[in-house]
Amino acid sequence: MRRTLRLTAALLTALTLGVGTPAAAHPATPQWKPLAYAAAPADNPLKGFMPFAGDYETFPHSMEWFYLPLRDVMTGPEQFRWSAFERQLDAVAGRGHQAVFRFYLDYPGKPTGIPQYLLDAGLVTRPYQDFGNNGVSVAPDYSDPRLVTALENFITALGRRYDGDPRIGYITLGLIGFWGEWHTWPYDGWTQPENWMPGTDVLTRVLGRYEAAFDKTFLLARYPSPENKPLNVGYHDDSFAFETLPPTSWHFVQRLIDNGVTDKWRTQPVGGELRPEIQSCLWDEPVSCPQYENYAESVAQTHASWLINHAAFTGGGFTGDKYQRALAGARSLGYELTVTGAALARDRVTVRVENRGVAPFYADWRAELAIVDSRGRVERRWHTGWSMAGIQPGQDATTLSARIDTRGLRPGRHTVVMRVDNPLRNGIPLRFANTAQNTSTGWLTLGTL
Repeated sequence: MRRTLRLTAALLTALTLGVGTPAAAHPATPQWKPLAYAAAPADNPLKGFMPFAGDYETFPHSMEWFYLPLRDVMTGPEQFRWSAFERQLDAVAGRGHQAVFRFYLDYPGKPTGIPQYLLDAGLVTRPYQDFGNNGVSVAPDYSDPRLVTALENFITALGRRYDGDPRIGYITLGLIGFWGEWHTWPYDGWTQPENWMPGTDVLTRVLGRYEAAFDKTFLLARYPSPENKPLNVGYHDDSFAFETLPPTSWHFVQRLIDNGVTDKWRTQPVGGELRPEIQSCLWDEPVSCPQYENYAESVAQTHASWLINHAAFTGGGFTGDKYQRALAGARSLGYELTVTGAALARDRVTVRVENRGVAPFYADWRAELAIVDSRGRVERRWHTGWSMAGIQPGQDATTLSARIDTRGLRPGRHTVVMRVDNPLRNGIPLRFANTAQNTSTGWLTLGTL
C-alpha cells in the first residue's frame, strides 16, 4: 500500500528529532520571536507552472513535462530498454528541475506508441481521422489479454526501477486512450456507437498494478472514478479553467463531487494543464479568451498544485503586467509554507509553521538546522525528524521542536538557520514565505543564540 499523508494531530503538532521529544513535553514557556511574511518564490519545488521539457528562462519553474511512447522502452513481454527515458530524466534534472511525464500508446498525430512486438503478434488496431490524426496513430484493442499483461508488466518494471527517484516529481498514469488521457471520445458508445475504451475489469487491473508498484512517487489519474476513489492516487485536470467548474457533469470538479473525492487533495496531489487555447489570453486585462472559466475559482475548488502552461515559456514569454498576472497565478498553486515564529535555546529549537496556500506540501522531505557564521558557512548541522508533508491550509500553526547540541562552539552570538533540502542534487530547495528566507541557498534565518 502506497504511503499517504497521515493527518493526525501527532504529525501536525509533535514531529521531533529521533532523540528528541514533542514540544508539549517541555513545560517551560519558550521565548518566541515572530518571523515576517513575504511571498515565496514562484519556482518553489513541486508546484507552479511548467513547460514542455526544454531549456527556458522566460518564466520561473521547478518542473518540466514530457510524453514518451511506450514502444521506446518496451521491446518484449518482459524486456525493457530504458535509455530513451533516462535521457529525458537526466536532461530535466540537469537543469535542476523535476520531471512530470506520461507514457502513451496512442497520441493523435504522432506515430504509434504501441510496442512493436505486440503489433507483430497481431494486436488489433483501429485507424481514425479525428483530432488531426489522419490515420497517423492507431487505437489499440485494449481488451486484448496480451496488451493488458504488457501494461501490467511495464508498470511493475517502472515502479521497481523508479519509485522514489528524486528526478521525478509526479507521474500521470497515461497508457490508455487518446494522449494517454483515459478517454477515447468520440468513440465512447454514446457520441459514436463504437466504444474503444477498455472495460472496468481492465481499468481496475491497471489501477491496481500502479497502486502496488509505487509507494513513494505520487500518481495522478485523469478522471475521478469509483475504481480509483479508494486508491492512493491524485488527479490531473487537462482542461483547467475551461472544463473545470461545476455543475456540468463532465467538468472536473463536478466529477470530484459525484465520486465523493472533493477532499482527496488533502493527501493526494492535483495537477493538470491549463487548456492550451487559454494559456496566453487568460492573463490579458481584460481576459481576451472567447471561452474560459474563472482561474482563481478553479484553483480554489481543485486545490491544484501544478499546471502545464507552455505559453508562458515560448515566443519570448509574457511581459509587463501580463507577466505579473501570470506570476501571481503560478504562485497561487499548491502550498505556501511560512514560519510565523521561532524560539531558540542552547539545547533546543522550536518553530511554528503555517500553510497559506491551497494544498499541502506532499513530499516527505526532511528539515535540517544549522549554525552559520557571518559569511553563511555552516559551523554545526543537525538533521531533524521534521517533515513539512501534510501541513494543511487554513489550520493553526504546526509546532515543531528539536534538540540541538551547541557544546564546543566558540563564544559569541551564532545565527541559527533552517532548510528543507531537495533530494535532487542541484534541485531547487523548498523556500519559506518569509523575509528572512535566502532564496538561493534555501536557508531560513530563525534568529541568533
